Amino acid sequence: MSAEEHPMPNQQITIRTRDGDCPSHVVLPASGGPWPAVIFYMDAGGIRPAMLNMAQQLADAGYIVLLPDLFYRYGPYGPFVPEEVFVGDFRAVLGPLMATTGSLTAAEDAEAMLAYLDTRDDVRGREVGVVGFCMGGGMALVTAGTYPDRFAAAASFHGGNLATDAPTSPHLFAPRLKAEVYIGAAENDGSYPSAMAERLQRPLTEADVRYTSQTYSAAHG
Repeated sequence: MSAEEHPMPNQQITIRTRDGDCPSHVVLPASGGPWPAVIFYMDAGGIRPAMLNMAQQLADAGYIVLLPDLFYRYGPYGPFVPEEVFVGDFRAVLGPLMATTGSLTAAEDAEAMLAYLDTRDDVRGREVGVVGFCMGGGMALVTAGTYPDRFAAAASFHGGNLATDAPTSPHLFAPRLKAEVYIGAAENDGSYPSAMAERLQRPLTEADVRYTSQTYSAAHG
């Protein structure tokens, strides 16, 4: 792994995972430190200015933010402009990239992400947070359940397929969670209907996980 020698608000680094080199951004608060760390899982639109701006908002709140490019196995791509991609057949464009990652794959990559954060003297403590948007929502929950002793908080924003019949469904990781959980749902979201929300919340409640679930009056994304 490599990083710029001197701290900057946005450092571009490369983290070596089991499957290759993952380009990543580290977004820092303007001053002070050390800070608690947050791993930021992007949505299916990939790394683009909107993701960096959102990471910066977290940094401005006092966190060091690690934003990995989860599509690194695919190779070079985009950047995509969502307004343009979703006008046409977005699955044809984004599907091949999304096929290179998934919740378990992201959790496996998190081993290297955590090891990287452990090398930084500007990270405070071993417990970190994880936040995911859309595609990244389920990844956040599965990652926190895979490494329960490392994650103090996990948040999913308009995540889909959070409770399904798949053997890797995020809701199955509820009994392992030690993190406090936040679920921000979109209104009338076909990828996260009310029945699925109930299916997710049931094991969270049974496992005594501290969680908050809210539905926003906004569309998915």
